Amino acid sequence: MNWITTLDDLHSHYSAPGEAATVKVTPHLTPAYRAWIDRSRFCILTTVGPEGTDASPRGDEGPVVTVLDQQTLALPDWHGNNRIDSLRNIVRDGRVSLLFLIPGANNALRINGGARLTGDDSLRSRFVRDGKTPRTVIVIRIAEVYSQCARALIRSALWTSGDQSHGLPSVGDMLREITECRIDGQAYDADWPTRAATTMW
Repeated sequence: MNWITTLDDLHSHYSAPGEAATVKVTPHLTPAYRAWIDRSRFCILTTVGPEGTDASPRGDEGPVVTVLDQQTLALPDWHGNNRIDSLRNIVRDGRVSLLFLIPGANNALRINGGARLTGDDSLRSRFVRDGKTPRTVIVIRIAEVYSQCARALIRSALWTSGDQSHGLPSVGDMLREITECRIDGQAYDADWPTRAATTMW
């Protein structure tokens, strides 16, 4: 295997980016970028810390983030599995990226920036759902925002290839395999819908 180990070697494999690929980057939300953010109910949050990188799916029943101003977003941290990998990373290294997806749209929106974590009651109270408040809120300061071209989503037919989940191993299957049957995977899967319904927020 011939590894690429220098930037010169890397650049030799690619041509220069076109104008549209470079001028699309802005340090704040434009009206069009804001419209995307307001419609997106799902994003992937990526963080980095001493142990490495982390990518975490984030979703909500309305916009997944709230725009505080043209350069600032708020992302509530709703109930999860309490690993808090992303949150630990943010406390130690604030660099984050967000990838926003909207079902049916082949483009995506990307944001790079810095994040801080707050337990401020006044901000947390903006996100109350069913009487529940997020324990913390991630506040993201935008450094770059730009659209992502549609090729990856078109190639994968992500929105048009139908439901491909039939026959996939369940989380219970995975846990049973990893623990050599110590965890009852069938019981885990059977309990999950009720557990999820009572801990969604």
